[in-house]
Amino acid sequence: MDTINQLLNNFFALANEASPWLLLGLIIAGLMKSLVPTKILSKHLGQGNFAIVKAALIGAPLPLCSCGVIPVATQLKRSGASAPATSAFLVATPETGVDSVSVSYALLGPIMAIYRPFAAILSAIFTGLLVSTSKPEVAENTSAEKTSAVKTCCASKEEASEEKQSGCCATAPQIEANSPSKLFLQKTLQGIKYAFSQLIDDLIIWLLIGLIFATLVRTFLPMEFLLEYGSGVIAMVIMIAISIPMYICATASTPIAAGFILAGISPGTALVFMMAGPATNISTLGVIKKEMGSAVLVRYLVGISISAISFGYLLDLVLSRYGINIVEQMNHSHEMLPNWLAISCTLLIATMAIKPLRKHLNFA
Repeated sequence: MDTINQLLNNFFALANEASPWLLLGLIIAGLMKSLVPTKILSKHLGQGNFAIVKAALIGAPLPLCSCGVIPVATQLKRSGASAPATSAFLVATPETGVDSVSVSYALLGPIMAIYRPFAAILSAIFTGLLVSTSKPEVAENTSAEKTSAVKTCCASKEEASEEKQSGCCATAPQIEANSPSKLFLQKTLQGIKYAFSQLIDDLIIWLLIGLIFATLVRTFLPMEFLLEYGSGVIAMVIMIAISIPMYICATASTPIAAGFILAGISPGTALVFMMAGPATNISTLGVIKKEMGSAVLVRYLVGISISAISFGYLLDLVLSRYGINIVEQMNHSHEMLPNWLAISCTLLIATMAIKPLRKHLNFA
C-alpha cells in the first residue's frame, strides 16, 4: 500500500510540475499553427545556405510533432524548397517547439530549456549543410504520385476527411475571406481549438507513457543505478541506436528524459535522446528516401547522430566544469507556482484529453 501511495504521489507531482507550462505551450503553439500559413514557409526555403538557416529558425518554434511534420515538409519540397532546407526543417521542427521548451523548463530546469532549442537549431543547420554536399538524386516517386496525397503515418487522399480530425497530419484550417478583425478572431479561436483537440491528441499518449516512466524511475530506481554506464560517448551511441526507430514527440520525450536523469544517466545522454528521438522515426526516414533519395537519408542520419552526440558531450562537459547540478534545478525550478494553479492546469489538460468530455465543450 505504501508503494502504491508513493507511485501515485510521484505521478501527480510530476504531472502538476509539467501541466502549467504544457498548457501555456499548447496555447502558444495553437495560435502559431493558425496564424502562420504553410505557404509562407515554402516561399523562403529555396536554394542556398541562408535557406537552411531560415528553415531551422522557422521550424524550431512550430507546433508539429515527428509525424505531423512529414506532410508539411513533403509539401515544402514539392513547392520548391531545396533538399538541404527541407532536411533542416525536418530536424528543427520536431526536436523543439514552444510546447517542448515550456515543459523542459518545468521538468528539467532553465539550463536545459535554453540549451535544448539552441542545440536543435544548430543541429538542423549542420544536418542541412551536410545534406547540401550530396548530389541531386531522382526521387523514387513518379509525377502521378506527386499529385496524390503523401502516405505517411496518417492516411491517403481518400481519407482526407479523417485527417481533419487527426492531430498527426492535420493542417491549419482554411478560413473564408472576412473582415480583418473577424478573420483574426476566427483564426485565434481555431488555433485554441486546434491546441485542445488535434495537438493534445497528438501528444497525450506519449506524455502519459513518459510520466509513468518517470514515476517508476523516481519511485524505484536510485540515482546511482545507471551512473556507471549513463555517461560518455558509448552511452550516447547506445541512446542514438535506441532513439532512431522510435516515434516520440519533443514534448513527450521530456518526462522520459527526466526519468533517465533521475535514474543516473547524464543530462548530455538524456539530451541525445531528446534530439534523436523526435527527429527520426521509420515514417520520416521512409519519406526522406522516397522524396529526396538515399544519399540525403544517409546524410540526414549522420548529421543528427553527430550533432546529438556532440551537443550531449558538450553539455556534460560544461556542467561538470562549472559544477552545475541539473537534478537540483529539476527539483526546485518551479516552487513559485501555487499548488492550486498546477492542479487546475492538470485537470484542464486531462479533461481536454478525453474526447467525450471535450465534445460537451465543443472542442471535439
